[in-house]
Amino acid sequence: MIKVKLFGIAKEIVSSSFYEIDGGITVGDLKVKLSNDFPSFSDLRSFLVAINDEYAYDEEVIKESDEVAIIPPVSGG
Repeated sequence: MIKVKLFGIAKEIVSSSFYEIDGGITVGDLKVKLSNDFPSFSDLRSFLVAINDEYAYDEEVIKESDEVAIIPPVSGG
């Protein structure tokens, strides 16, 4: 299992700092899974996924050894 780190509104939606997934899925699959498991994720206009501290594309495969983070949109002023 991989612990996906959650920040900001993503952390609030899941009610946890982490979300566990099996390795071997793509970033795109992870986004779909989050939206299915937590429908409020669909309300986010966009959020990024980082693998090993680098932004990841939807087709990238997440491996068991990867460090994964969900980075929601940030607002400020």
